Formats: sequence, structure tokens, C-alpha cells
Amino acid sequence: MLANLQEFIKQHSELTEEDFMTLASMLQPASFDKKTRVVDIGEVANNFYFVLTGIARRYFFRGKQEVITHIIKEGGIMGSVISFLTGEPSRYILETIEPVTALSMSKPELEALFSSHKKWEKFGRKLLTSYFLQTEYHNLDNIRYSTKERFVNFMKQNPDLVLRVPQKYLASYLEIQPETFSRLKHLMVKEK
Repeated sequence: MLANLQEFIKQHSELTEEDFMTLASMLQPASFDKKTRVVDIGEVANNFYFVLTGIARRYFFRGKQEVITHIIKEGGIMGSVISFLTGEPSRYILETIEPVTALSMSKPELEALFSSHKKWEKFGRKLLTSYFLQTEYHNLDNIRYSTKERFVNFMKQNPDLVLRVPQKYLASYLEIQPETFSRLKHLMVKEK
């Protein structure tokens, strides 16, 4: 269970086994059924979650249309980031697509960890940097690539999600009309 977390941490920081166990001791297990709203618009997000199994999405409404800004799978961190960091009510809904098992940490626990030693501050900085880079790359890709290029790149990088996430959610995340997504998917199957 902790192997996924340890692998994730190695991508961002070099922690000793003792450091890892300190972090692990602060995390609480959490599980959510399919279609559970972990955070709703207007609620304050007091926890963030490291996803062990399952998939979730973060979205908001533009009028009546759902706009998905993030799809989180195993090995990712889920939460309403702005709300968690500022204490303001969430502007997003965080909802599971599949049943999710996760490890959670509250903001006070995270702050205490960061305050305990400089290495933890550095770890937090690297984690935030990674998150913001992922978000920036996603935004940049939506601007610089055509619809087809975005679709193809996503399919190459996330072939498992096509089988696990409803097509309309993937289309929203990629900012592609559902009909266009379906057409591109069929073209890709034909080309194989």
C-alpha cells in the first residue's frame, strides 16, 4: 500500500526510510465509493489525498456544462488545491469516478510537518512545483496543440484511462466536444 506513495515521493525528493516512515505515520487511510463528492463547491477542503487505487475528477460548472480540470488516478494527489491552501470555500467539486482508496493529511498536520525541519519545507516546495508544472503543461498543451494532437498525445500517455473513465469526462478534460472525441477515437482504432 505504501509502495505507491514511496515511489511518488522518490520522484520529488530523496527521503530516508526514517523520513518516509515519519510521513507515513501522519497519513490517515480514507476510502470513497464511486460517485462520492469528496469536496463540494462552497465547502472548505481541509485535507488532501494521495490516491492509492481508483480515479477521481475535479470540475466546476460553466452554466450547466461540467468543465473538468483534472483527472486523478493512482499515484496522484487529489484535492481542491486553492481551498486547501487558502482556507477559502472550494470553487470545484472533487468527485470519485471509481471507488477510491487514499491516504489523507490535514492542513494543520502538513504545516506541522513543514515546520519540523527544512527538508520537509523543501519537499513541500518540490511537490507544489510539480503540481503547478503539470497544470501549466496541460494549459499550454490545450493552447498550442490542435484538437487531434491533444487527443493523440493524451491517448498515448494514458491508454488505461480510456477504458476506465467515461468518454464525456475525457472530452471535457481535453476541451474537445464529445462527438469529436468519439470520431477521433474511431479513427485511431481504424488506423491500428
